[in-house]
Amino acid sequence: MQPRILNYLIAAVFVALIFLTIIFVTAILPATTFQPEATAASHIYTASEWRGREIYKREGCVYCHTQFVRYQDREMGEMVQAGDYLNETPHLLGTERTGPDLSNIGGKYPDAWHWAHHVQPRSVKPGSLMPSFSYLKDSEMKDLVAYLQTLGKERELAARRRKKPTHESAAGGHAAAPAQGPLTWLEAPQEMRDEWKRISKNVDTNNSAIANSGRGIYMQNCAQCHGVTGRGNGPVSSSMIKKPANLTRPFYKGYTDALYYWRLKEGVTGTRMPRWGRSLSEQQLAYLVAFIKTLPVNAATPSSEVEVVNYSQLDQPDVMSKNYEQISRLTEIKDEYPEQLGGGRH
Repeated sequence: MQPRILNYLIAAVFVALIFLTIIFVTAILPATTFQPEATAASHIYTASEWRGREIYKREGCVYCHTQFVRYQDREMGEMVQAGDYLNETPHLLGTERTGPDLSNIGGKYPDAWHWAHHVQPRSVKPGSLMPSFSYLKDSEMKDLVAYLQTLGKERELAARRRKKPTHESAAGGHAAAPAQGPLTWLEAPQEMRDEWKRISKNVDTNNSAIANSGRGIYMQNCAQCHGVTGRGNGPVSSSMIKKPANLTRPFYKGYTDALYYWRLKEGVTGTRMPRWGRSLSEQQLAYLVAFIKTLPVNAATPSSEVEVVNYSQLDQPDVMSKNYEQISRLTEIKDEYPEQLGGGRH
């Protein structure tokens, strides 16, 4: 064999080995070693639902809609798990979110709503970018709606079965109002849970004195955006496109201490929420967690707080000062908790 041909042959074998290695590492190895357990959301499709899934693929819905909830996603319902997709081959996770994520759309609306939405999208969602699918046959529309109603329905139902009992407000000692299904719908990353486990050994977040200390840190750093009572209506919120979180909404009562700690320390991607771990100590963050847990359960809780709805209110210091009466009260007990209340940004 001529040396030139031999060189080509060696190069071809080398390239083939690289290609086979990539296939083995990225496809064969994960398929044989990653075997997640089935979850409640790992749905086995009926014939109609499977046809609807094929229509979902055929019409390109996957190009605009995703089917996975990420850590930083808010108000999208339960987090997904690997076992949820046990019967999804190929999966339809998607990558673009031109339309909303559909992970938990099942059971959220009645069949008639989905039907109307696909025929005349803007009749039920004004401003929607979704095109009309009125050309689908009735049987196809029925199958498509049947498929959509399976997405995340069992996941949400399983989460509601994990309801936790409400606990007494740590700061005031009053029983919290009945929660509308507090859900443990999201977990902090493992490293944050490990970190919180270490911190929580020295800080009892159910202690009213600790919560009171966190209140001072909250007023200094968080009330401008989230409001004095945590309703997301602080003075600065009026200038924000992405409004601050309303911490009195019921689903926040499903947050674990570690999850609160993670959000406070690392901030929230896509929002103005800063990474407080850069300016507050671990102890101060733990105090904040203790205070946030004492906020009212729902936004309807009576409050004397003045809600900022337009810029002109910011020019009325006499009115806005009402929201900070609690800050002045904190100064009265500052000598009692000098270290904690002297915190905030360094």
